Amino acid sequence: MRIVVTGASGNVGTALVSRLQAAGQHDIVAIARRVPDYAAIDGPQWVSIDLSDPGCGHQLRHALHGADAVVHLAWGFQPSHQVGYLEAVGVGGTQRVLAASAAADVGHVVHMSSVAAYSPKRDAEPVDESWPVNGVPTSAYSRHKVAAERQLDSFEKTSAGTAVARVRPGIIGQRSAGSALLRYALPILLPAKAIAAVPVLPMPAGLTIPMVHADDVADAIVRILEQQATGAYNLAAATPISAADIAETLGARWIPTPGRVLRALLAASWQARLQQVAPGWLDLGAAAPALDSSRAKHELGWTPKASALEVLRETVEGMTEAVAGPTAALRHRTVLSELSQLVSHGPVSHRRQP
Repeated sequence: MRIVVTGASGNVGTALVSRLQAAGQHDIVAIARRVPDYAAIDGPQWVSIDLSDPGCGHQLRHALHGADAVVHLAWGFQPSHQVGYLEAVGVGGTQRVLAASAAADVGHVVHMSSVAAYSPKRDAEPVDESWPVNGVPTSAYSRHKVAAERQLDSFEKTSAGTAVARVRPGIIGQRSAGSALLRYALPILLPAKAIAAVPVLPMPAGLTIPMVHADDVADAIVRILEQQATGAYNLAAATPISAADIAETLGARWIPTPGRVLRALLAASWQARLQQVAPGWLDLGAAAPALDSSRAKHELGWTPKASALEVLRETVEGMTEAVAGPTAALRHRTVLSELSQLVSHGPVSHRRQP
């Protein structure tokens, strides 16, 4: 099967490409804005395409020519102060991938959505795929995931010959994403070891976060491809993470704190450019429902191998040790490298990564 993967250099993309390669029976085209320097003879064909560019349609159509399936993973998380750019990558990029898929007559499209697309939870009960997809309005990430799902709805109506699936995972973690997550979450002057030196952790009571390992997400996508499955699939380990779990993993003391207080502090520090996490992420964390992944289990035969707590611990360990992957998106993070990038390109919350 000829499979095209967008966002192939990222957290899930590297896990998926590795799994597809291990199967030894697929022709893989890996799309990323920054392709790796290496290129194994028997590895995927890497293609550099910037999905935020409205003029990339020709490149996409060429890359998708002859493809049996497209797995669209590409998304942007920084610069957090340039929401227009993030929308161009996520929403605009999705539209361009769907248009190219239609032009290339691709038989199967698998889209990476998110728990962030769901409307806020009402209680602690897990929700299935029928839960409303209206998002959390104060989160740009959530709004963009909803917009991409709307595009997918329209694509399904006009492309009856294409099987369409969408996955809605919880927060995805793995050890090799440690350095990448540090760049998203940690001020540049703080070393990775600071993660393990947090004395107290103020977080709202009742916070629950569904999590899943990148390898388990890759496994689900492979099953979707093999079965040419359609529709939406929640992907998460059975028990979500709590604020107490996060504090314990960090070795910190949890201090239950009203959400409005934390949001005010987060917003002020973000606006002051002291850290790069936009306050909408806190809104999303407070609103995200727990996920019922029964459909993936029953229809795909999928069961996550890692519990949410195991994913959290592995991810935090990866961050503490600044573990990196083989691609630019997962490159090693150090204080010195971050300072160099700050001098040459400005803060990560404002710059487009080179």
